[in-house]
Amino acid sequence: MARGARRYGEEDQEHYDRPRRRTRPRTKERPSYDDAVDGTVMRVDRGRLRVRLADRSADDPTVTAMKARPLGRKAVVVGDRVRLVGDVSGDDGTLARIVEVGERTTTLRRTADDDDPVERIVVANADQLVVVAALADPEPRARLIDRALVAAYDAGMDPLLCLTKADLASPDELVATYRSLGVPWVVSRRGEDPAAVRDALAGRVSVLVGPSGVGKSTLVNALVPGADRETGGVNAVTGRGRHTSTQALMLPLPAADGAAPDEGRDGWIVDTPGIRSFGLAHVSPDDLLRSFPDLDEAAADCSRGCDHSAEAPECGLDLAVAEGRVEPERVDSLRRLLAARVRDAGD
Repeated sequence: MARGARRYGEEDQEHYDRPRRRTRPRTKERPSYDDAVDGTVMRVDRGRLRVRLADRSADDPTVTAMKARPLGRKAVVVGDRVRLVGDVSGDDGTLARIVEVGERTTTLRRTADDDDPVERIVVANADQLVVVAALADPEPRARLIDRALVAAYDAGMDPLLCLTKADLASPDELVATYRSLGVPWVVSRRGEDPAAVRDALAGRVSVLVGPSGVGKSTLVNALVPGADRETGGVNAVTGRGRHTSTQALMLPLPAADGAAPDEGRDGWIVDTPGIRSFGLAHVSPDDLLRSFPDLDEAAADCSRGCDHSAEAPECGLDLAVAEGRVEPERVDSLRRLLAARVRDAGD
């Protein structure tokens, strides 16, 4: 065939262009969603989200929803404040769409390991991280507690130590470890009303984290009657608990007098699955240091690139201790948290 000659003649069907798929013309205008309603994500389970609407009472059913396509790869997590369109009746078989996710005030994050670049958002818009640790059966894991505290400081959340099974061991030794950091603490005993814990959670949005077997789900069941969180024991060989909760769940906290929760007026708690590691690849030493204004100010005298460890030459923290500007116990505690970032992710 000569160069430039047509492969098909005008009489051949292939000569004509194939019909194109009809599409709507593109537009830069985005829907306003004026009819969207506000809600809070209470649970995420395999692509389906359970949302409590802002104008509904605690007794009303939650709405099942899915993420709208325009949100792309943006994660929607428990605690997110969202806007929904579609069927928001909450009836069986109905499905609404989440079209907007509000700006987050806090974001609790973790990675699988310290060298894992992929961050996992645990919960959004919480203001208190409750680190639940058993005083015995299983034994407390101090380095895992340290890591959870680092995540709390990084997220801008207030930390709280909740020490369970105080009927088996004294909390004094473990509490002394964190006294210099000013971390508040509460204790609970099996079979007793967790009044002190309830008081510490009142009016807050609190996330409960801790390894399996420490009594986290048992505590939630005591705080929220009817929560029916599955509980499990501790493996006699490994000394670690068995996973029972598989998904994070946000629950309204009832009042101390047993009255029904009123739109979370008395607080919210988020029960999370048991953790065996708490990767902190997303937290830098400077990020952690900013959570301690007095030590951050002292670190201004550090040489460039100082990692603020005990081995660091000419660290401003050592100078501040020598001059009596900061307490040595507080510096030691900070350095323990800094060391927890880069070792023993699974403890």
